[in-house]
This record gives sequence, structure tokens and C-alpha cells, in this order.
Amino acid sequence: MKVLSILGSTGSIGVSTLEVVASHRDKFSIAALTGGRNLELLSRQIKEFSPRIAAVISEESAEKLRKMVRGTKTEILHGVPGMIAAACAEEATMVVAAIVGAAGLVPTVAAIKSGKDVALANKETLVTAGRLIMDLVKEKGISLYPVDSEHSAVFQSLLGHRNDDVKRIILTASGGPFFQYPQEKLSEVSIEDALNHPNWSMGRKITIDSATMMNKGLEVIEASWLFEMPVERISVVIHPQSIVHSLVEYVDGCVMAQMGVPDMKAPIAYALTYPERVPSGVRGLDLSVVGSLTFFDPDYGRFPALKLAYRAAGAGESMPAVMNAANEVAVEAFLSGRIRFMDIASVIEKTMDAHEPRDLGTIEDVLQADRWGRVKARELLST
Repeated sequence: MKVLSILGSTGSIGVSTLEVVASHRDKFSIAALTGGRNLELLSRQIKEFSPRIAAVISEESAEKLRKMVRGTKTEILHGVPGMIAAACAEEATMVVAAIVGAAGLVPTVAAIKSGKDVALANKETLVTAGRLIMDLVKEKGISLYPVDSEHSAVFQSLLGHRNDDVKRIILTASGGPFFQYPQEKLSEVSIEDALNHPNWSMGRKITIDSATMMNKGLEVIEASWLFEMPVERISVVIHPQSIVHSLVEYVDGCVMAQMGVPDMKAPIAYALTYPERVPSGVRGLDLSVVGSLTFFDPDYGRFPALKLAYRAAGAGESMPAVMNAANEVAVEAFLSGRIRFMDIASVIEKTMDAHEPRDLGTIEDVLQADRWGRVKARELLST
């Protein structure tokens, strides 16, 4: 039986992970859960799955949660130390890293250092600290399993083949709600418009990243580290149906693709049980119902954030961390109504323009770059 710690159990990935766990009680148990502000959901998860540890952001939230789960044996912790304790829970054999944003970096690093296998859904960990993370994975001898549907698809399409035979990786993107939206009207879109994703049910921040295609840019950088592939050999294609989750093209012209209906439980289940496959609760794919699959090149004029991600990857070292920090600040500003949709990419670009990339020798260097990016982005927003 695998014993899991789930970092970010109240987010969309965490909820789907616990649905998979609930369907396979003979295979999984829960050691620890961490959540954000949704204490009602976290309290229900604690009562259903009986983790030894649960952690929340603040001491105030921890006090509220203790009252909500009085009578259980779960120890309630808070803050970064609480997140680290959950990530390093002694009995856990695998950590599901599903905290959204750069906040997931420190607990994920702690999990790796403690020798836990990691099912990685937090793409920012590799975006901001890819070289350091992959070196640490090799040093500790742990396994890092991709949870994102695109990276899971690449992982599956590489199995049984030699990396030397790979010509390129092709990540698919839905195009979000604005794939065919009149470009001249993009600056006028509302928050509700941007949150209306056509295919996937995700949290607010990730949904906005999908609408700007920054999410795909982050995935390009993550794929580069996961699969030891230069970003120049990772391309993006818009696929509105979200049936083909990604592809690998080989030097002989053959292309391997992984397909399925858009439901995160499938890649989650595969990451948790690899190399075994178990029923995930996802319905089968009926291509006769789908009818047709279409593919388009991305328009950088419509999606400038994707181009900025390639630029950050090319600059290397601290630039991706700064780009990611600026994106998180800008998305928060958009969701609070302080800037327009197209201003998100503008804030990111201006922050990157002001940054001189620096070497990253430690995780603290990464955190410093992240802080710098947030300060600069907020300065730009204030003016």
C-alpha cells in the first residue's frame, strides 16, 4: 500500500487525487494533507481520510480547523513549517505536490530531501529551480512522476523508446476561451470571460494562465527539465478538443501521442500507480463521437505570454523564476480588477526587461529571484 502526503488537497488536483484514492482504498492511505483557505473542504477531507497531519497557511486558520475537526486524531499545523512537516511525514512513501504557484517549491524540495517519491503537479517547482531540483532528484535517487496531462502524455509516449531517437516534443494546448476571440477586443474581456475555460475545470489562477497561454509556457520549461530536452526542441500546437494530450516526434518521422477525454484523474492515477494502470473513473474515449481533431499554430500576437516563456527559458538561471513571480502578481491584479487582461503579459515583459539574470546556486537564490520579481512587478503596477 502506498501512503500519500497531498500538498494542496483542496485544489482541483488535490480533490481529484482524493477521488482516485477513495476508489482504491486497498492501494492507498493518507499520511498528510495541506490546504489553503477552504477550511470546510479540508475538514471534510480530514474526517474522511484520517491523516496524521494537516497543515494550513496561518495560525488563525489552524485554530479554526482544530475546532472543526475536534474529536479526530489529526494534528493541525500551520505555515511553512507545517507544510514541510506534511511533506516529510515519516510514514509517507509518495508526496503529491499540488500547491499552486511558487509557494509549492519549498515543501516539494523538503519532500525530495527526505527521500520521498514525488508526483509533481506543481510546474513552478521546475520552472523556477529546474537544475537544482533535477540534481537533487538524482542525488536522492527518488522518482519524479509527472501529473500534468501534457507531461504525463509525453512520459507515456517516450516509454519503450530511446531518448536519442527523439526529434522533438509537441505539447498541446486548448487555446483557452480566447483562441478565436477578436484580438482587438482582448483588452476588454472580463474576469468571468477569462475564467470560462471550454474544456478543463481548474483553479482560478491556472485558468487565467491557460487563457493567456502562460500555463503552456511554464509547461515548456518544465518539460525541458523533466525530459532533458532543449526548449528549441519543444513546440506547442493548439488543439481545441483537448483529446490529444501531447506528442513525441521521432527522427524517423513517426509520432507517438497519448489520447483521452480531458479529465485529470487519468494522469493522476497513472502517476500514483506507475507502472501499473488502475481504473481511474474516467470514461473511455469514443472517437466516433469526437468526430474530428484539429490543430493550429499559436499566435504570439494573441498570446504574448507564451513567447515570454520561451524568452525566459533562453535567458536561463534566474529569469524563469522572475517571470513566474511577475505572472503570479499580474494574475492576482487581474483577478482583483486592477488591470486588464492584456496587461498581464505587459507587466511580465517589463519585469523581465528590468532583470539581469543571475546564477542560481541554492534554493535560497531561487527564493530571492522570486522576491525580486514580485517587488518589481508590484512597483510597475503601482505606476
